[in-house]
Amino acid sequence: MTISTSGLHHVTAIAGDPQRNADFYLRTLGLRMVKTTVNFDDPGTYHLYYGDEAGRPGTLMTFFPFHGAPPGKHGNGQATATAFSVPEQSIGWWQRHLNEAGVEVSRVQNREGEDVLTFHDPDGLVLSLVAHPQPDPRDPWDNGVVPAEHGIRGLHSVTLSVDSEEATAGMLGGMGLTFSGQEGDRLRFAAGAGGPGAFVDVVVRPGAERGLVASGTVHHVAWRAPDESTQAAWRSELVDSGVSVTSVLDRQYFRSVYFREPGGTLLEIATDEPGFTADEPLLELGRALKLPPWLEPNREQIEATLPRLDLPSENNPERLAS
Repeated sequence: MTISTSGLHHVTAIAGDPQRNADFYLRTLGLRMVKTTVNFDDPGTYHLYYGDEAGRPGTLMTFFPFHGAPPGKHGNGQATATAFSVPEQSIGWWQRHLNEAGVEVSRVQNREGEDVLTFHDPDGLVLSLVAHPQPDPRDPWDNGVVPAEHGIRGLHSVTLSVDSEEATAGMLGGMGLTFSGQEGDRLRFAAGAGGPGAFVDVVVRPGAERGLVASGTVHHVAWRAPDESTQAAWRSELVDSGVSVTSVLDRQYFRSVYFREPGGTLLEIATDEPGFTADEPLLELGRALKLPPWLEPNREQIEATLPRLDLPSENNPERLAS
């Protein structure tokens, strides 16, 4: 196959209370809300997107927050950890910052030459901050909440938990990822030239309990395609190889196809285009509830269903307008 993704596009997870979710990712982790919309398949629920200033592919963490959602269960058949990239000298700063925010953090571990700090978000989602020796050229969202020199640069990697690695490794290879190393039961695969934002770790736990996708767990992991024509070609190749793939779905800010890797995790191929400025200017990203054209006739009903969401002023700071 000729599929050759350049790296992660976004990770989507399930959360509980949307305001608590927003407060954590905006104020504790210092990301920007780059789009406030609804779950297109369940318009009574928000779909919240966090990322860098413009919500560039590879920086995005998104959530379906269902108020009162039961907790999920971490286990095989799902993505069990999501990691963000931070500068090499910043792990100590983040350890202090998270402690001061009341977040319990692990000891700093060194894994495959990287310093890793692990913690949970308010719904129990497993997150890590990773300082990779290779410099990360991506700029952080500089909003004053987290000093820019320590700011999150974007996604670093995801971890898939599986019963056995062979079939999952085969599919990752079919998507253009290459095996880059192993440490214990953890195998690393890299897209493109590798580096932060291009890694997936596969943890092999034969016979471990299966996970349950609900609050505090990852729903799916999305990989980048540069444009719609490339995505269509890759979709055809997956179909020809016997993979059950959805039709192309319009997510307004990218186009998506979904399929499962053999270990059970739901994957997506998402286009880089058109991006989050498709329906609002850069300075206003995330502030207003945006709906796709087919849901606009139901705006009044949808707004009445959704809980109120307050964004901090630093999400759209006035200095951006200068």
